[in-house]
Amino acid sequence: MKCFATRSVVGIGLSLFFIAQALAQPSFYTEQDFKRVEKIDAHVHLHGPADKFMAQASADHFRVLTINVDYPDFPPIDDQLAAALSLRQRYPHQVAFAATFSVDNFASPEWATQQVGRIQAALEQGAVGVKLWKNIGMDLKDGDHYVMPDDARFEPILTAIEHAHSVLIGHQAEPLNCWLPFDQMTVLSDREYFAQHPQYYMHDHPERPTHEQILAARDRMLAAHPDLRFDAVHLASLEWDVDRIAQFLDRFPHAVVDMSARTSHLERQAVESPQKVRAFLIRYQDRILYGSDDEYGPAEADSAAIKSIHDGWFDDWLFLATGRRLHSSEFPHAYSGMHLPKAVLDKIYRLNAEREFPNGWAH
Repeated sequence: MKCFATRSVVGIGLSLFFIAQALAQPSFYTEQDFKRVEKIDAHVHLHGPADKFMAQASADHFRVLTINVDYPDFPPIDDQLAAALSLRQRYPHQVAFAATFSVDNFASPEWATQQVGRIQAALEQGAVGVKLWKNIGMDLKDGDHYVMPDDARFEPILTAIEHAHSVLIGHQAEPLNCWLPFDQMTVLSDREYFAQHPQYYMHDHPERPTHEQILAARDRMLAAHPDLRFDAVHLASLEWDVDRIAQFLDRFPHAVVDMSARTSHLERQAVESPQKVRAFLIRYQDRILYGSDDEYGPAEADSAAIKSIHDGWFDDWLFLATGRRLHSSEFPHAYSGMHLPKAVLDKIYRLNAEREFPNGWAH
């Protein structure tokens, strides 16, 4: 009996040891876990019914945040809002939406009052945030001057968002590539986008504000509103250097960043400094949201568009979840996946978005 008791104690001790060892080791997802893990794409633009998109999102286990934008290539803002409300009604567990405002008639004395009313109406209908787009700083003019994000006329809008405990979703400036010659751009998608949208190609518009001037104005806006919750999309337009993104996050503790349309820039940095990129993602795991910037509407409602969306989601998963050696169409060099622990991926892919937008998705 005494010998049995000794063996039992030893067995229990070994079991506890192995359990402790297992708990001490971070666990990881695999390529095969992609469809199984619950995820949120916190930056898409959906127009029209988008039922095929939502079917693919469901198959890939994604919820989404669709963001309205004051963008001439998109439907009118009221049409975007109507589409978002329809999606929210039809897919309450999968779809959240963010509103925006128009800069039409910006010089009018009634402009701010009208846009605050538009924002408050959208928030009452369930919007979880409000988009401030790049046209402010890059395109909008008042006389001979470009209107910057820290212009005093935006104060009523910022105050309304603060009082509603909502989130300002900010896209200011563009990738640094936008100010470079085409042959110096670091990723193919930037060369393609600015070739197709020359009106936003700042290298050819030296009369417009610089990258640094726009971001400095954004930062002054945030410094003047230290309690404003801010989602700095596209890695805060500091995509080329994770150290610069880290400095931004350290300076503004109520800010988060999303990765939308900028994952390739992290991959490009991972060519030469994979451990540096990985360390950034782990250190700021509570401040980073996954996003794709996918656009989908009636004109793209075909199988090729759906496949492209799925493939993009899956490629991003391979980069973040696995340690595989990978290749991209964006640049010629191979790079390593980040192989982030499950706990980090769960935050980037879901938990951070749920925290930032707690009323986004019906439970």
